[in-house]
Amino acid sequence: MPGTENTTGASPDEADKAESNQAEVTAYVPSTEEQIRAAQVGELVPLVAPIQIVDYDPEWPRLYKREAERVRSALGDRVLLLEHVGSTSVPGLAAKPKIDMLLVVANSADESAYVPALEAAAYVLRIREPDWYEHRMFKGPDTDINLHVFSLGCQEIERMLLFRDWLRSNESDCRLYERTKRELARKNWKYTQNYADAKTAVVEEILARARGHGGNILPD
Repeated sequence: MPGTENTTGASPDEADKAESNQAEVTAYVPSTEEQIRAAQVGELVPLVAPIQIVDYDPEWPRLYKREAERVRSALGDRVLLLEHVGSTSVPGLAAKPKIDMLLVVANSADESAYVPALEAAAYVLRIREPDWYEHRMFKGPDTDINLHVFSLGCQEIERMLLFRDWLRSNESDCRLYERTKRELARKNWKYTQNYADAKTAVVEEILARARGHGGNILPD
């Protein structure tokens, strides 16, 4: 989980609860150190400095495009969907200078179908979460990225895209999210995942409003 920056920060049980009751805001349930260690592939390194939130950088879309070309070159038609997600995908939103990418494949649990090809292109598998939608996460060869991999049909895909699209169209919630991130970034966290988990409540609050508009992300 460290560094996964999953959009909701929520567990599968919490995600199911949000699906059944859109108005309900999921409580902050932090990941345990045991859970964080279990998901990590390779050495788990604690944070040695505060979380860094910087003003929006217009270079972020270009960095995403470059990485997307690399991923498509490595995987070809195994890429069913590839999107720029997370805070760096929202124009004007302050963020950690890390490009989040959403990659959808036929079956993320079938690592033999895509992991060797990504590793040959210098991507490194860092997160494996069989109990959370079979999520996988890779780091890139140079640019600081989180490449999140999910299976086609996974409900987390819809959540990530809805959250991104809503923030792109709703200035009030965009600013709320930014204020919350800056406040949380001033606190001390042992792992990045602890910071990500702490955003759960505000993310679920924003998602509930987005769903309350019936998925219509156009301004009123």
